[in-house]
Amino acid sequence: MSNLVFRNVRHQYDGVNSVDIEHLEVGAGKLVCLLGPSGCGKSTTLRLAAGLESPMSGEISIEGEVMADDRVFVGPEDRRVGLMFQDYALFPHLTVADNVAFGLSYLSGEERRARAHAMLKTVGMASSAQKYPHMLSGGEQQRVALARALAPSPRIMLMDEPFSGLDAVLRNRVRDETLALLKEMGTTVLMVTHDPEEALRMADEIVLMRAGKIVQQGPGGELYNRPVDAFVASFLGDVNRVPARRNGDFFETDLGPIPITAAATGDKAAEILIRPEAIRFLPVVDVNAPTGKVVLSRNLGAYSLIDIQFESGFRATARVASMYQPKVGESCSFSLNLGGVFIFPEPGNGTYVDKHISNAN
Repeated sequence: MSNLVFRNVRHQYDGVNSVDIEHLEVGAGKLVCLLGPSGCGKSTTLRLAAGLESPMSGEISIEGEVMADDRVFVGPEDRRVGLMFQDYALFPHLTVADNVAFGLSYLSGEERRARAHAMLKTVGMASSAQKYPHMLSGGEQQRVALARALAPSPRIMLMDEPFSGLDAVLRNRVRDETLALLKEMGTTVLMVTHDPEEALRMADEIVLMRAGKIVQQGPGGELYNRPVDAFVASFLGDVNRVPARRNGDFFETDLGPIPITAAATGDKAAEILIRPEAIRFLPVVDVNAPTGKVVLSRNLGAYSLIDIQFESGFRATARVASMYQPKVGESCSFSLNLGGVFIFPEPGNGTYVDKHISNAN
């Protein structure tokens, strides 16, 4: 069953489509991330789901109940959705317990206190019930905001950049704790983020948007490994854009020949993208393999980034395990993991078929 469904939903600002979604579903108990660059429509999509905006056309339903169409509009207070924003929006004059109990006015005083205490215990904040928000760290405020949003047992949680205000070290821990809690509770979540790593780390499914439209939707691994176009490939992770020349059944590149699939034989123009981790260093210099010179080497702890320059002047970046650290000026030979190689039509050339090259190794 799907908790949230968009059908042919369109919304405009100043006559320009900010959201144009034919179909979007968020399955029960799933965490779905709306991902994309600033201005792509992801936050507007969240506001439409919450009832903070009204669509110009189309239908939005939650658990099979129509929330908005050309005849019906249910306000945010009646949708039974939980809202959590990046600034947490805690009331500074209320205690932690009172913040969590704030949206439970339909319960008696004793029931509200019991529910607030139970939710604070769930997020590990019961001992801070009588503190005020300014007395808490950023991570603690985030947990209180989560408890408040979950307290009314919403049908779906809507989260807009909920971790962006945390420092990098704390962010990973809080994200993992939040994900574990939401999964344990079976909560359905639609979350907005601009951070591909965050989406890949947390989401059951990623919905990548551009200019108000959904470009690709699916599990993170599918988008990363089988992107439908160059935008998806480059947004989900680093890529090298590699010059190529058609030669029979191959594209010739400085990183070696890349086979052309049957779907690609009808056109000579192609844009070839190669993930940095798809460039593999050979143990010795091999005259029969592509060879380049190391011009920059950076150890980033878990891995190293190595910039290689070729005789043509083309420069590529490889990502390798940090234990391997070639010296600047050293000549190296390479092979390619074709699972990280993507062929797309060149911009402006519409006849080329999008194709992912499978790993032949």
